[in-house]
Amino acid sequence: MSAAPPIHLVEVGPRDGLQNEPANVPTDIKVAFVDALSASGLTEIEVSSFVSPKWVPQLADAEEVFHRIRRMPGVTYMALVPNEQGLERAQAARVDKVAVFTAASETFSRKNTNASIAETLERFKPVVARAGVPVRGYISTAFHCPFEGPIAPEQVLLVAEALLVLGCTELSIGDTIGRATRAQTLRLFERLLAVCPADRLAAHFHDTFGQAVDNALAAESLGVRIFDASAGGIGGCPYAPGAPGNIATEALVAAFPGRTGAYPGKLAAAGELIRRYIAAT
Repeated sequence: MSAAPPIHLVEVGPRDGLQNEPANVPTDIKVAFVDALSASGLTEIEVSSFVSPKWVPQLADAEEVFHRIRRMPGVTYMALVPNEQGLERAQAARVDKVAVFTAASETFSRKNTNASIAETLERFKPVVARAGVPVRGYISTAFHCPFEGPIAPEQVLLVAEALLVLGCTELSIGDTIGRATRAQTLRLFERLLAVCPADRLAAHFHDTFGQAVDNALAAESLGVRIFDASAGGIGGCPYAPGAPGNIATEALVAAFPGRTGAYPGKLAAAGELIRRYIAAT
């Protein structure tokens, strides 16, 4: 019997995990966190975001973090960029991969980016064209929106197809408030796989209602092999009421034993490092 195919984990803790923390996390702690994750066997880490410090003050030190981390061979270091100005900062920091961010919900898009979905896509055109590195496209509220309720798969498909046309090399589908069920996961990803190859499709689940691992297993059963996760399950979205935490990286490593390449002990140490600091503040 052939071995199960590998699972690629994208560690989003340093960005998505920390962006909503009310107390400032010192640069030293962020650098130590990323370095611990780099040593854990993970091969992709979303380090920070080059958004305006006015909107996300927790990540105002993105340049310094990228300058100070110890880059491990074989590890991709990614950052979120909102526009051309953010891209220029990311390029100066020698980011390996960039991500742009939109939504399947118009209300959420306006609250999160102060722009409609169409306006965010227009804003991304020069970013994708000039990036010079792979570009990930995040689609948040792909299942449920805290303001609009359930989101029809057709809405997600329209945004996904638009991002692919722009030139995004990967799409990350977000269950932003953690309300997706296994059946909803299967329904949406079946539709998405008809327009996007599995090796360009990632799943980003939140564990608000304890369904994230089941949803990941459902997506994997359809051929999805890329999953976002946050060490220690830290994080949430500042613009999404009821989104307390991402799926824990440790939980996915346990759900896919021997398939992620991560060292559980080193990953647990990285998660404990950041959880201990957050608990003390």
